Amino acid sequence: MIATIARIGALIRKEILTLLKEPSSRAILFVPVLMQSMLFGYGATFDLTHVPYAILDQSRGAASTELLARLDGTGVFDRVATLTSPTQIAQVIDENRALLVLSVPADFEQRLNAGGRAPLQVILDGRNSSTASAAARYVGAIVASYNAALAEGAPAVSVERRAWFNPNLESRWNLMPALIGTLSMLQTLLIAALSVAREREHGTFDQLLVTPLTPLQIMVGKAIPAILVGMLQSTLIFLIIRFWFQIPMNGSVGLLYLGLLVFTGAAVGIGLSISALSLNMQQAMLYISLLIMPLTMLSGLITPIRNMPEVLQIVTYVNPLRFGTSIVRRVYLEGAGLADVALDFVPLLVIGAVTLPLAAWLFRHRLS
Repeated sequence: MIATIARIGALIRKEILTLLKEPSSRAILFVPVLMQSMLFGYGATFDLTHVPYAILDQSRGAASTELLARLDGTGVFDRVATLTSPTQIAQVIDENRALLVLSVPADFEQRLNAGGRAPLQVILDGRNSSTASAAARYVGAIVASYNAALAEGAPAVSVERRAWFNPNLESRWNLMPALIGTLSMLQTLLIAALSVAREREHGTFDQLLVTPLTPLQIMVGKAIPAILVGMLQSTLIFLIIRFWFQIPMNGSVGLLYLGLLVFTGAAVGIGLSISALSLNMQQAMLYISLLIMPLTMLSGLITPIRNMPEVLQIVTYVNPLRFGTSIVRRVYLEGAGLADVALDFVPLLVIGAVTLPLAAWLFRHRLS
């Protein structure tokens, strides 16, 4: 047993030294994770925080002034132009100066005072349909609030809105915790996939096979460094999310790391299997590049699994990122316990139990 541990330890030391030998390799381990965390945190947000708009107020009454004050007071809408003629609307939209134009008719206040319906025209830039739709919903909410203020007396039924686990409905809270597993998986898969392919390309793989190390020991020696790198990168992303973006954590750190460990082990098993099948590093990188996009798209990171076609929902059961993302989100945001996420561990353990022995078998039988 001691001799076996010593052999595996020597192989692990050799793999870590290989990763850290060149400054460029050290930079690849940490710089992409830092950059991607910041880019996703600041750039990949679905919240609408800045809406440039123009106003054509033909009424110029107290009612339209109050409505526009509500719009400007949100901090989201930024008035970039005050128009004087309907012919100016097309110009500000075509030049991308305004995402929307509000047109208040001349009889707006008279209709309100008479108790009738006062139309408010909203012209949207449909070239960015998702942003325009979100801006239209913002305007609708402000108009609804304004209508409620005009109504006499309190309504019989009031609706109070509350969002669980993300009270401010910030998309960053939903996206960033999932990146703890997603971003680390990209590097982990790449490191694992290149480990054996590098040996083949440098001509040292056959020498490794004739050493006293068994295929299982080779697999363990190759897997542990990749798992350590994955856990280290997950920790770095976790610290950025928790302390830089200040997204509060409701669950157990220990359970979070247990889930990350099982998830990383399953990802490493896939990477090592690809590495054992690849004849060189170019092949390994090609296989990983083909695999990354489907794994990410079918993980529930952006699109909920339940919104996908049933066939794709079945396919996601072989995707470790789906269950890793679920564990991280539920533990981090919901404060879920082990009993709540236990079913997410089962597919990860099955994937690891299949891919890691498969990689060990391929080490011996897939010769260069």
